[in-house]
Amino acid sequence: MTEPHPLTQLLQRLTQRVRAFDRRRPLVWDLLVTAFFVGAALVDASGGWRNVAPNTDVPGWLIFLMTVGLSLPVLWRRRHPMAVLTVMVVTGLVNSWSGAMLQAALIQMLVLFSIAMRLPLRTLGWAGLMMTTPLVVGAIRYPEDSWDQQIIPNMWAYALVALLGIAVRSRQDYTEALVERARQLEVERDQQAQLAAAAERTRIAREMHDIIGHNLSVITGLADGGSYAAAKSPERAGQALEAIGTTSRQALGELRRLLDVLRDGAPAPAELAPQPALTDLSQLIDGVRAAGLPVHTTVQGSPDTVPAGRQLTVYRVVQEALTNTLKHGGPDATATVDVTYAADGVTVEVTDTGTDSRTDSGTAAAPSPSPGRGLTGMRERTALYNGTLEAGPLPRPTGGWRVHLHLPKDSETTT
Repeated sequence: MTEPHPLTQLLQRLTQRVRAFDRRRPLVWDLLVTAFFVGAALVDASGGWRNVAPNTDVPGWLIFLMTVGLSLPVLWRRRHPMAVLTVMVVTGLVNSWSGAMLQAALIQMLVLFSIAMRLPLRTLGWAGLMMTTPLVVGAIRYPEDSWDQQIIPNMWAYALVALLGIAVRSRQDYTEALVERARQLEVERDQQAQLAAAAERTRIAREMHDIIGHNLSVITGLADGGSYAAAKSPERAGQALEAIGTTSRQALGELRRLLDVLRDGAPAPAELAPQPALTDLSQLIDGVRAAGLPVHTTVQGSPDTVPAGRQLTVYRVVQEALTNTLKHGGPDATATVDVTYAADGVTVEVTDTGTDSRTDSGTAAAPSPSPGRGLTGMRERTALYNGTLEAGPLPRPTGGWRVHLHLPKDSETTT
């Protein structure tokens, strides 16, 4: 990017300082501007006006009044620009009629600039007509020069001042629009960050629930079975303890990988491992069986055509359903897992023969301090792929629970 010229940089700094001073002390700035123009007008009124005036016999008191009328109203040009211009035009009419032709009449262009900066364009047209009237009166009253020499140059000057005011106004509007757009983008950025953080917290809570809830349920089942078998079959108790160790290490490994991803500024990259897939269902079911829950499995079709994201969803839903059976199904419960890979997608149904009474949240009916996240997590995962999930008790006297999942093959991820 090319650096601006040093003179341009200097002018920009001076302009910024003047604008900053004007914003802080607008009245002081208006007083300074008015004092400058009043002083210049009084210098011209002290005798210089006679060098160009067609009539040099104008009384001194009238010259003074016209000087004040053409310069002092500048003080109110920003608050009441049209009223100020009206006073100056009336004074300009007297100036043109008397023949004094005071140069202070040019101060009107400063008011015209303020009108172009702040008022509608139709008001700018009326202001131009008002300022042209004294020119016409002077040309009629003292036709020493041709009309084009007395009127046209002044009208060109008025037009240039008006265009300058419009240009500055457009630039300010554009800058304000950019500032507002930047503010909106900043707000949207913060909102997007908050939404992303909330979505990430939900995802992490779901993953933590799936990892901890399932593995702890398996460990609890193994520990209970091992304690029962310790007295009669020490060998089976040892197998239960070994399975507890394997399950614990697996859970710790998954938690470590999840926490490594969340760690800020970790010196070493997080250990990477693939997410669970449908090929891992057999290992999951074997772990549940080792915890003491008999599981019958039926698989139809091939999981090769199922994308990885849907595979993880199916895995987690089966995991959560079996975990709930382990926790709430009772000691004599059994489970059945039916997985079907078809042309329209994948369908999973998990049923059990538990005799307990569970609520539709997938937790026991006994009151708890907070609602369970099991069914909520399953529904969130299903909704990502426009799938359907049904969960509820089976309508049979012996009880039981059913979870039915269907993920369409060509569904779009929701946003």
